[in-house]
Amino acid sequence: MTVSEVRAKYLEFFKSKGHVVVPSASLVPENDPTTLFTGSGMQPMVPYLLGEKHPQGKRIVDSQKCFRAQDIEEVGDNRHTTFFEMLGNWSLGDYFKREQLTWIFEFLTKEIGLKPERLYFTVFSGDPKNNIPRDAESVEHLKRLFTEQGIDAKDIEILTEENGGKVGMQNGRIFYYNAKKNWWSRAGVPENMPVGEPGGPDSEIFFDFHPEAGEKCIQSGFGEFCHPNCDCGRFMEIGNSVFMEYRKIPPTEDGSDPFTKGRISPSAFEKLPQRNVDFGGGLERVAAAANSEVDDVFKLDVFVTVINELESLSKKSYSEQRYKRSFRIVAEHVRASVFLIADGATPSNTDQGYFTRRLLRRAVRHLDLLGIQADTLSALVEPIIQSYRDVYPSLSEKVGVIKAEIGNEEQKFRKTLDIGLKEFNRLAEKSSNKKFSGTDAFMLFSSYGLPIDMIRDLAPEKGLAVDVPAFETELAKHHEVSRAGIEKKFKGGLADTSEMSLKYHTATHLLHQALRDILGDEVRQKGSNITPERLRFDFSFGRKMTDEEKKRVEDIVNEKIQAKLPMQKVIMPFAEAEKTGALHFFGEKYGDEVSVYFVGNSLDTAYSKEFCGGPHVTNTEILGAFKISKEEAVSAGVRRIKAVLS
Repeated sequence: MTVSEVRAKYLEFFKSKGHVVVPSASLVPENDPTTLFTGSGMQPMVPYLLGEKHPQGKRIVDSQKCFRAQDIEEVGDNRHTTFFEMLGNWSLGDYFKREQLTWIFEFLTKEIGLKPERLYFTVFSGDPKNNIPRDAESVEHLKRLFTEQGIDAKDIEILTEENGGKVGMQNGRIFYYNAKKNWWSRAGVPENMPVGEPGGPDSEIFFDFHPEAGEKCIQSGFGEFCHPNCDCGRFMEIGNSVFMEYRKIPPTEDGSDPFTKGRISPSAFEKLPQRNVDFGGGLERVAAAANSEVDDVFKLDVFVTVINELESLSKKSYSEQRYKRSFRIVAEHVRASVFLIADGATPSNTDQGYFTRRLLRRAVRHLDLLGIQADTLSALVEPIIQSYRDVYPSLSEKVGVIKAEIGNEEQKFRKTLDIGLKEFNRLAEKSSNKKFSGTDAFMLFSSYGLPIDMIRDLAPEKGLAVDVPAFETELAKHHEVSRAGIEKKFKGGLADTSEMSLKYHTATHLLHQALRDILGDEVRQKGSNITPERLRFDFSFGRKMTDEEKKRVEDIVNEKIQAKLPMQKVIMPFAEAEKTGALHFFGEKYGDEVSVYFVGNSLDTAYSKEFCGGPHVTNTEILGAFKISKEEAVSAGVRRIKAVLS
């Protein structure tokens, strides 16, 4: 069964249960200032989980593109990927545990043919400290489902992942774990959740690829016994039903609390206005289980063509254990980069582009380990896009840009790689106590792009060990600085919703149309970043603007400001909105209904109209004077304007 077949079956199954299929959101979030990437299916749905009404109703199903930068170093085993699709079905105040567990069990066993005797479930054991009960209700429903299949489903108390290797399976089918494993929120366990964040107990689904192992762990080093959360590779988590019904609330002073004795009590939890279901299933992992002998996601069709190409170029076989990790890293990192670049995260030293660059440079390193020296990465783009062109047509439309960005990045890195290796040798010569310092390792990583695993491979050749903890400390400092910058991003690229940010956001609409007036309809927005101090607007155009062109654009924007035009919003069906000529990102998928913001007295006569999530000022008259401060190149075929209002 191919990945596309599994995706299609899932969407169609939940559509038959009254769900509306919605498109994937971008990997680069448009309305979440807390993160660089869309890292879960839940992320674009948070407003609706908190009670806002979804325009498509209470039952939603999708396959969401996701990227998790924290998993980069994990890639190389049989299951971890940085980019993946998350199958998701959502109940927004509608059905709950009984329906969810029944339907997902039916989908897995009947629609894609998983044998129920190879399925195991984990559930939440409770959190007395936060007064959150154990999830006995899910256990009751799961036992019923297994009984209907003639399987005795015994529930086992494991509580912690560490304890699992001591107690083993015990002929169990359903396992209780604590909040570390069976509580879901974007921030992790309840203690780490910020005030206002939603979360809830979950029920994870595991597929057993090696039932012949019985009670025993299939790999030494993980204890005598096996259990669903064991890291040995026998079990693979394929899905997770989150019962999203709690929200973190701020501390309160409660004199009746015997534990606080009148002091301010810690943050607690309250029930959300509605009970929600948030299911997330890794598409590739579900597909691997559907092909029950494939305990390796890299043997799925979406990777096979790329790995076959690498085998041909390297004259090496994926089946050789010593090369398997490098095959996986190259295939995964190029696939992730294709999707990141398509969503606007071109390689750079900052923000999302930093991670695209890191992926591609790590891939180059593993091309070298496979003995492939020539420019190769861009040649792998077409096989990847071929696997996804029907679901994500924008990939085909952007294939030229994607190949150019990946090819350029490989060439750049190969030029700096020699310099970086020379610097490594210089630093290694001065290293003392047989240790290569973490500070030096981070400098090589940040300044020359040498991946840490490359440095770790090279160091023993000099009789050195790398101080990895010190490197990770330096890396964490770097991420903290980056995160501080990321938190300035908001809806539509806004840093915040201050009046100045709203003014600049409105000005980008005027700028976009003015650029098209002067430079032609080839101009299309490629991205924006807005702070209370300035706007930054990226657009497609093949050359530097002349001073005269910049002046004419400024004049048009200022003319529209002085005309005191209203900024208005209308919500309408996508097809109808498209007919109005409203600008939007072509090739991207939108919902059945979209918001169109227009500058003018009516939609028909508007100067500017765009698909946009807002927010904006109500009239152009309050913007002030518009001035372009800089116009520059960003990448091939993309220009950037910075402008200010005064």
